[in-house]
Amino acid sequence: ISLTFLSLIRPQRKKDKKVKEMLDNLKVSDRVCTIGGIYGTITQIKDDTVTLTVGNQNMTMVVARWGIRSVEEVSIENDADTLN
Repeated sequence: ISLTFLSLIRPQRKKDKKVKEMLDNLKVSDRVCTIGGIYGTITQIKDDTVTLTVGNQNMTMVVARWGIRSVEEVSIENDADTLN
């Protein structure tokens, strides 16, 4: 195996590990962004699915856990009603 090939694999493994860690640490009330660009708040986690509340009318949607791109940092100044 060439050194160039290994230098490409290592960063991807490190990134994959961070993503897996983030998905394993999801919890109810986390503000998240899906890979489709939808922002919501986690209301339930069950096995490989996550239930989110989305929008002003708190609609619920169920997404696959792997479909979560990131956990958003919410500042204290933000009002929860304007975030949904």
